[in-house]
Amino acid sequence: MFKLIENQTNVKTEIMAGITTFLTMVYIVVVNPVILSDAGVPFEQVFAATIISAVVGTLWMALFANYPIAIAPGMGLNAYFAYSVVGTHGNIDYMTAFAAVFVAGLIFIILSLTSFRQKLIEAIPDNLKFGISAGIGLFIAFIGLRMTGLITSHPTNLVALGDLTSPSAVLAIVGLLVTLILMALNITGALFYGMIVTGLIAYFTGQLSFDAGILAFPSLPEGILVFNPVTAIGEVIQHGLYAVVFSFLLVTIFDTTGTMVGVAQQAGLMKGKTLPRARPALLSDSVASTVGSMFGTSPTTAFIESSSGVAAGGRTGLTSLTVGVLFIAAAFFGPLVSAVSGISAITAPALIIVGSLMMGNIAHIKWGEMDEAFPAFLIILAMPLTSSIATGIALGFITYPILKVVKGKGREVHPLVYIFAVLFLYQLAFLPH
Repeated sequence: MFKLIENQTNVKTEIMAGITTFLTMVYIVVVNPVILSDAGVPFEQVFAATIISAVVGTLWMALFANYPIAIAPGMGLNAYFAYSVVGTHGNIDYMTAFAAVFVAGLIFIILSLTSFRQKLIEAIPDNLKFGISAGIGLFIAFIGLRMTGLITSHPTNLVALGDLTSPSAVLAIVGLLVTLILMALNITGALFYGMIVTGLIAYFTGQLSFDAGILAFPSLPEGILVFNPVTAIGEVIQHGLYAVVFSFLLVTIFDTTGTMVGVAQQAGLMKGKTLPRARPALLSDSVASTVGSMFGTSPTTAFIESSSGVAAGGRTGLTSLTVGVLFIAAAFFGPLVSAVSGISAITAPALIIVGSLMMGNIAHIKWGEMDEAFPAFLIILAMPLTSSIATGIALGFITYPILKVVKGKGREVHPLVYIFAVLFLYQLAFLPH
């Protein structure tokens, strides 16, 4: 079913890769409820909805697309939902905001059923794809450094070296060294084993504890929040949430598409400019976003942390299946997951190392051609500095056709790139981002 031999992998490697991906992204089951609870959504509701959407999207990716890519509610989108949508746009509440997410998800499904998103992947120039992959790598490495305090905010220089003697920084450095040694020795599953060692050190040094216990049953205190498309569309029309729906659509399309291309590129799964089985892969996040909005979470996306599983050897849907099963298990281990995911130094080394691996795509960019190099450079630079994959992609899409036209190579640019350059320009100028 997963074509392990054809993809030059085995069951043990795929399961290890799935565990690695899960451990690097499981923080979302804690962080997402924290953010959305600021919008008034009950913590328990979001916790359950986060897991439901992650399981639906990730299992869809595993069983129908056979890719080692995990789906879950996206960071950034949840902040936009909580702080830019709820309470604004006519002082709407979270129920109305979920209606907008639901409508965006339905439109997303329709677009994914057509050849539109697949054509978009094929239309993205190679150098932008390389820039996207490298930019994501730099972004997640920056996240890993910032999570542990190795890098901190600075009032003048924006960022600066953190306190390397703090418990979190010391644990992260030790974990990074252990993982690098394991990788240098070519030990399969080095990223996963590195996190195990780091977790044990955290436990025995008193940084990791389980005061709240281990088990707790998940619950949906408010049940299903949205289920009627007619009512949801009516809510959008009544409150004039067209820009909100458009923003959710635009960001999710390019966040997910860019991440899928970057991870697939890293895993060697791209066939030239084509992503095989693109339609079922692209349907995974649109279906998950729709289902997630019904239970109470913001839009989902393909998680960039999937690249840690790919680095650990994941090449098929068995990796995603493992992630999905672990998310189901996590639903019953809320206190345990909360404790482990609360120690960022355990997962940060994997993010930093994977970031370095993904940066290798820089070598393939045509640096001698300004019209090819600068848009890719802008993507790489913007992603970590704006903390937004979508913004980086937007700036690359805007500058690429401009430079091509100036160079007299406008006909080489796919029409879709021109269309989205205009849409991105409009979004950056007039819509929240």
